[in-house]
Amino acid sequence: MTPPSRSKYRTVSGVVLLDKPTGLTSNQALQRVKHLFNAEKAGHTGSLDPLASGLLPICLGEATKISGFLLDADKAYVTEARLGVTTDTGDADGQVIRQRDVPQLNIEQIEVVLNRFRGDIQQVPPMHSALKQNGQPLYKLAHRGESVERTARPVTIYSLELESFVSPVLRLRVRCSKGTYIRSLVEDIGEALGCGAHVTMLRRTAVAGATLATAHTLDQLQAIAAEGVAALDAQLIDMQDMLSAWPRVDLDAVGVYRLTSGLGVWLDQPPAPGLIWLHGPDHRLLGIGLVEDTGRIVPKRMLKHE
Repeated sequence: MTPPSRSKYRTVSGVVLLDKPTGLTSNQALQRVKHLFNAEKAGHTGSLDPLASGLLPICLGEATKISGFLLDADKAYVTEARLGVTTDTGDADGQVIRQRDVPQLNIEQIEVVLNRFRGDIQQVPPMHSALKQNGQPLYKLAHRGESVERTARPVTIYSLELESFVSPVLRLRVRCSKGTYIRSLVEDIGEALGCGAHVTMLRRTAVAGATLATAHTLDQLQAIAAEGVAALDAQLIDMQDMLSAWPRVDLDAVGVYRLTSGLGVWLDQPPAPGLIWLHGPDHRLLGIGLVEDTGRIVPKRMLKHE
């Protein structure tokens, strides 16, 4: 597809819930959605590898200001793990580096192992990841055949369910905190079972409060685009709906002035410390604020209005 000229790009804001197919990088999927909407600005909310499919929220226009918050949101996945085979990337796209016999396992034995990975755990990020060391992404070092020591990081596995086991394949459902690598989780489970493992299928099913139930494939978006811009824009999700757990605070004109001047605002009964949605006296969304421990409200990310 030939992208439109810069002059044809339009200002459009909202979140597209994309069901990303396998075989595309997250950036390739992002560019296709940006082209369909002729959007001036777009960003995604956490990469899915080409092997992975599923929910990829794509933020357009002013909604790109929440992409970092969605990156930090909890996520859910379905994955399949092939026991007995370890690869250099932790998934089926990598080269096999070790093969072992898969022991005779029953559900009870597997559940005992899975229970070790529920709750707060320490996880070593994979070499094939975008994390940087000394300014270099780890995956670039891995592609050069280099391996460096990585520090284990705390993550939380809220739920880890065994959906099925037909040896040598485990099918798991995972709900986890930000920073969790499913490839690393599968590798660690495989090692705990004594035979190693790698990911053969990964599908993201939820991000924050959004699920695949309201997501669109690229083909579906293409068909909707043929109906016109209005039909396409009707598929956009309001950014507040993506982070609906945040409280809302309505400010009067004085409060808006103080906030937009970079000053703090005090309320008689402020929400609990944390992130909030800020609205003006006309109920228009102003942006994202932060309630400090003292109760003072300060601006975090303010939106532009035409």
